[in-house]
Order: sequence, then C-alpha cells, then structure tokens
Amino acid sequence: MNVQLRMVYWTGEQHWLGKLVDHPEIMSQGESIEELEENLRDAYREMLLDEVPPDHAIKDIAL
Repeated sequence: MNVQLRMVYWTGEQHWLGKLVDHPEIMSQGESIEELEENLRDAYREMLLDEVPPDHAIKDIAL
C-alpha cells in the first residue's frame, strides 16, 4: 500500500502530538517525530483494515 499522508504536528508537554490532515479523527503521539509518524501510519492502517482478514488482497482501481 503506497499512500501519501500529510500530518500536522506540534510539541506537547512530554511528546510530539499529531493527526492526519485528511483524516483528523486519527491522532497519535510519539517521543520523536519519527515515532509519531510510525504511530500515525499504524493507526491509519488499523482504521483502514479494521475487521479485514489477514489473507486479504489489495488491487489498484481507476476512478
């Protein structure tokens, strides 16, 4: 899956905080910007693939 995501992020009291611009309901935190990015990727994948069985297939389609 190759999706480009944009995040907005800022520093909190102890962690970096951020959310996805196109999916503002997806928020996360991390001790570094890199960890925040990975946590947001994981949250996006979890939301996208929630209740999808592990043996799923992905196919690109044109709109």
